[in-house]
Amino acid sequence: MHRLLRHRDARIYIAGQSLSIIGDSALWLAMGIWVKILTGSNSAAGLTFLAFICGYFAAPVSGAVADRFRRRPLLIAANLGTAAMVGTLLLVAGRGQVWLIYLVMLGYGMSASLITSAQTALLPGLVPADLLGDANSALQMAQQGLHVISPLLGAGLLAAVGARPVILLDAGTFVVAALSVLALRTREPRPERRAEDWRAQFSAGIRHIARTPALRRPMIAGVIAVTAFGFFETVPFAVVAQGLHRTPEFLGVLISLQGAGGLAGGAVAAAVMRRSNERALVVGGLAACAGAALLLITASLPLVLAACAALGVCIVWINVGIITLIQLHTPGPLVGRVDAALNFAIVVPQAASIALGAALIAAVDYRILLVAMAAVIAASAVYLGTGRDRGAAAAAPPADSMPRESAGTL
Repeated sequence: MHRLLRHRDARIYIAGQSLSIIGDSALWLAMGIWVKILTGSNSAAGLTFLAFICGYFAAPVSGAVADRFRRRPLLIAANLGTAAMVGTLLLVAGRGQVWLIYLVMLGYGMSASLITSAQTALLPGLVPADLLGDANSALQMAQQGLHVISPLLGAGLLAAVGARPVILLDAGTFVVAALSVLALRTREPRPERRAEDWRAQFSAGIRHIARTPALRRPMIAGVIAVTAFGFFETVPFAVVAQGLHRTPEFLGVLISLQGAGGLAGGAVAAAVMRRSNERALVVGGLAACAGAALLLITASLPLVLAACAALGVCIVWINVGIITLIQLHTPGPLVGRVDAALNFAIVVPQAASIALGAALIAAVDYRILLVAMAAVIAASAVYLGTGRDRGAAAAAPPADSMPRESAGTL
């Protein structure tokens, strides 16, 4: 990590993106609370998050756009465009403009999908290959750590001085993120334009995953895991109330511990990858997640606290391992579409899992759900850990499919 932070472009990029995370996390929670204040409806507030998630369904288009244009100017334009879009929330004056909040949150999800794919594609040209794991770990550490503070910041600002400061804060962080990308010295070659059918362009990412063993098996394992992972959005409320017999506010303590676990997991993720490999890191994260689900069954406060910290570790390990695998096993012109394809393949079952968990928690004992979650996630870890690739040559992209310019110019 010390070597990474000595790298000028990496240092600027990570600092800019970390600041942007503060605004992102502050906004999405504050908007849900704001809709609740304006309408008095829990359902209306919940639709705010649904609109944001639905924006991610544009991932196939986002990936194609990220691969069609230079990623650096695209990120600058996307961040500035998102800042302007968020600024339109200043027009909301009452209940009659709630539709504008939904519309902006839908666009916010679409923008997040595009920015994520472009970032994943830009990073391999920003740092040496042996520092990709460290860079991904640093970004995940920032994301998990700041997610502990920034939602509380957004809710606090909303309660104290209203929505306007939260909106301005988020718009400002997107401007800073754009400026950080503008300050990078990296230069990209012009993307090669191929005469392809639009369906071929949009499906190129998933087709690459399907024919690349190093990516295919992790994607299948990830899809298996997220069919149960969404339950974590609702089960913790039951753990706090029925298991620990605490008030709902105690959930904030568990979330803080998860953030602390994410920081610890990010600090060691790159070292674990160097001692083993990226897929082993993902397997370890899935196994830790299954174990954490079982610990949450107990009514023991120390064990539940340990489980929440383990969840933070496993989320970071899974994300870092999969993102690094994509960057190492995908030709540069395809990285955006591969990242988008993986996100789309995971977001759809995860959204269904969240909805199913919300329905089941009212009828099924939460401990039964935790056992089922542990079993499904453990099965995904076993599937990923026991499979064998057909050798490194089969997993790596062919040399002639890589950009012809040297890596230092990307």
